[in-house]
Amino acid sequence: MNLEDLGYHSIKDIIDGHQDLIGFELGRVMAEHKERYLVGTTKGEIEAEITGNMRFTATSRENFPAVGDWVTLIAHDPDFAIITKVLPRFAIVKRQAVGQYGEVQIIGTNINYAFIMQSVDRDFNINRLERYLTICYSSKVNPIIVLTKTDLISSEELTQLYDKIKKRLENVLVIAISNKTKNGYKKLLDSIEKGKTYCMLGSSGVGKSTLLNNLSGESVMRTDTISQSTNKGRHISTHRELTVLKNGGILIDNPGMREVGIVGGTAGLETTYEKIAVLSQKCKFKDCSHTNETGCSVIEAVEDGMIEKSYYLNYLKLRKEKAHFESSVQEKRKKDKEFGKMIKNFKKDIKRNKL
Repeated sequence: MNLEDLGYHSIKDIIDGHQDLIGFELGRVMAEHKERYLVGTTKGEIEAEITGNMRFTATSRENFPAVGDWVTLIAHDPDFAIITKVLPRFAIVKRQAVGQYGEVQIIGTNINYAFIMQSVDRDFNINRLERYLTICYSSKVNPIIVLTKTDLISSEELTQLYDKIKKRLENVLVIAISNKTKNGYKKLLDSIEKGKTYCMLGSSGVGKSTLLNNLSGESVMRTDTISQSTNKGRHISTHRELTVLKNGGILIDNPGMREVGIVGGTAGLETTYEKIAVLSQKCKFKDCSHTNETGCSVIEAVEDGMIEKSYYLNYLKLRKEKAHFESSVQEKRKKDKEFGKMIKNFKKDIKRNKL
């Protein structure tokens, strides 16, 4: 294995700008399980942990390595290494962490394209497609919609779904496939470039694992043993994993997601809802919320049937969700700052009482 196989050329300019890499091994995180990592290097895959200092100084989950990261390592033996640094990322796909106040969950890093996967039967939901698109655009990742299980519906029904997507979502590549018959696989394979990194986003049961196994030509779901030299026992059962495909593409598998909370800046939302972004420039008020203002071009377009009401309502929902998350982050930072001050004052009081 060489670094080019792992997508090195996509981040070469960023890595080459670092002068502090001499003496360290360079690798890419291929899998993670809690705080244990499997890293691909020129010498093969190696287990790794982060330094104590990295764990102590981390202010959020984003400071820890994630699948797709390029990292520097110090190898203690052929089977185990310490991660010393996470190199800058050019893209981070993330969502709101489920059940964790003001926190994010990283889906993958240094990703070029995302396959947004939905099955054409019970799973199809165009509002959720817009949610995934917003995550992709916020992360500066190119989206590709992949409709699966096409063998379960007629060609007429599939055409109707195509038309529905194209009416709501312009300028997004849509590929329909069947993991059973392999229909659509050629078009999908043609979209995968050597050395580029892709991730799969979608609910459980849409066929992500089957697609990964078919594209790689083997079963890649890991349940391995870790070398005895670590004395940790050897069991990796990971939900996120980077795999190099036969055609040289790189694919990151992810667990099915029931909740897809929006994070990131306004740009992602505006790109997904470009029609609303364009219309908002004609609103009477610059700070128009597009909810009840007089002279709102967006509301007028909805009433005139120029844009779908469901499209408009989903936009309002995601915008409100994003604003709520941002306020949660600010409130969490405020509380963390207040707690830090309390600890600092507590230590001062202890020192003063000793004197």
